[in-house]
Amino acid sequence: MKAVICTKYGPPEVLELTEMEKPVPKSDQVLINVKATAVTASDCIIRGFKMPGDHKFPLKQIMGLMMRVAIGFTKPRNPLGMVLAGEIESVGQDVKRFKKGDQVYAFTGYSMGAYAEYACLSEKDSTRGCLAIKPSNMSYEQAAAVTYGGVLAIHFLKKGNIQNGESMLIYGASGSIGTTAIQLAKCYDAQITAVCSSKNFELVKSLGADKVIDYTKKDSINMLETYDFVLDAVGKNKSSELKVQCKKALKPDGRYVSVDDGNVKLSSAYLVELREFIEAGKVTVAIDRRYPLEEIVEAHRYVDQGHKKGNVVITL
Repeated sequence: MKAVICTKYGPPEVLELTEMEKPVPKSDQVLINVKATAVTASDCIIRGFKMPGDHKFPLKQIMGLMMRVAIGFTKPRNPLGMVLAGEIESVGQDVKRFKKGDQVYAFTGYSMGAYAEYACLSEKDSTRGCLAIKPSNMSYEQAAAVTYGGVLAIHFLKKGNIQNGESMLIYGASGSIGTTAIQLAKCYDAQITAVCSSKNFELVKSLGADKVIDYTKKDSINMLETYDFVLDAVGKNKSSELKVQCKKALKPDGRYVSVDDGNVKLSSAYLVELREFIEAGKVTVAIDRRYPLEEIVEAHRYVDQGHKKGNVVITL
């Protein structure tokens, strides 16, 4: 099968399309014929071995060691890729939830492996992945694209205990997580202020943002109000004076949540909940660009620029 491996940690050019043996599912696993995947921020962090934020010694060294133990010391052990959508080709003898022919989508977690024509995943949730039937009203490309931002948006909205009718600010509203968080927050009748560049105003407004702030403008800080809930959807890899002030723009009982706040416990329940929102017409997906697997290097170069609108999809 075709697969993309990371020959070492580094820039996009370390990615290489190669031939690998088709995997064989274990008794509790399913074999998925991957139809689409996506290039996520996490893929780029792993490929470049970039620790989020400005961690100082010894925290940065400890985090780096933990990452090498989990993923690989000199390079990732498995092909990259954390999200996928495809069709189940075969199932292990102990699998109960899925059958051959099921159309599924998945978050592969630490096991990665989605940049390949085939991938094996356990039907049981763990740090190495979660799996569910894909939304019936989405293509494989759309389902793969929505998975990363959808799972993380649901997780962090729950972490922030979003309530009906609250005022909410989303910093990084035009990315994978932000575009989904806007739509999910509108399901709670939230009044949303979206922070992004002016070129993405039309996109975030179409998804439900009530107000917009251009983080590139000098007077953007003056546009801040106070909010019940502030979601930092970009994390510590990006910073600005406005972002610092967003953390302080809270009402007395307001909550601030960053996507860097702790590890996400992967759960197929998130995928099921996301599917219900999608099939009810409450959540759609923003796709910026599409690339074939053979152009994975170009896709990573584009995502590394940090200006994608929504999601970048890889087709197989």
